[in-house]
Amino acid sequence: MSDQPIEEPSHPVNPHEVIAAETYRRSRGFWRILAFVALAIAILALAGRFALSNAPVGEHIARVVIDGTIATDPTRLKLIEELAEDDSVKAVVVAINSPGGTTAGGEELYEALGQLRAKKPVVAVIKELGASAAYMAAIGTDQIFARRLSIVGSIGVLYQHINAGKLLDTIGVDLDKVASGPLKAEPDYDEPMVGDVRASIGALVDDSFQWFVDIVAERRNLARPVALGLADGRIMSGRVGVETGLIDAVGGELEAQAWLEAERDVPKDLQIVTAWPLESPSLGWIGTFLGGQALAALGLPANGAITLDGLVSLWQVGAAS
Repeated sequence: MSDQPIEEPSHPVNPHEVIAAETYRRSRGFWRILAFVALAIAILALAGRFALSNAPVGEHIARVVIDGTIATDPTRLKLIEELAEDDSVKAVVVAINSPGGTTAGGEELYEALGQLRAKKPVVAVIKELGASAAYMAAIGTDQIFARRLSIVGSIGVLYQHINAGKLLDTIGVDLDKVASGPLKAEPDYDEPMVGDVRASIGALVDDSFQWFVDIVAERRNLARPVALGLADGRIMSGRVGVETGLIDAVGGELEAQAWLEAERDVPKDLQIVTAWPLESPSLGWIGTFLGGQALAALGLPANGAITLDGLVSLWQVGAAS
């Protein structure tokens, strides 16, 4: 056993400090446990919400929401096909609030809703806006409702081109290219759209436009000259849309449901359940923030906006339609 004396602490231990340290240690452990419990509750709540939102509801009316810029969407297309085969879905309400989008996106919706219409009643309800490709989708349904002051119409096709040649000359930038043919990669950003280039784009626009007019005349039971007269790109209110025959009646979902009951023998008071867009668990503002950061990191707009290149059927303030 060593005879060396045991060193005493240089400072006497303060019992109050020992108690404070122990209290802090226990408090920190408590808050950690509380945080884990809160996280578990949040996860269970989100899972429960998701399960409830996807739970069977029996016979119902499905709602397909077409909101914002339209583009082709294979997931949405598959969902519409599934609605056609789902015996619990007695009718479909297509809720539209869109300025239009790509001509291919409008065509896809028009064709898909036509196939759905062959299996069960389908009604369109235009909210604030149902123009261009969105109106193209609407005429694929059995009946179109819109508010008195909704914006409808804008039947037409658009190809926009920016000629930045003068700007590039000013800043000393010259674009050059090697192309396999005179119309490859035309029109170019540093040249006006003239001659054969303009003629080729005009043919593309006209082909799409003539098809648009044809389906408007067919689906709205209008003589083609009448449909053509309404297809100058004009927009109109829902009230005028009724007068011109582009829509059927003024109203919203309540009127649409009443029509389904009266005209298509859809059972009264069925619940309307949103089938599209698909609902998924959300983290609220945290998910929104992280989503925006992820989009920014990829160089995409944080608001999720879609940039449309090429041929579109889109109504926009201040631009030709």
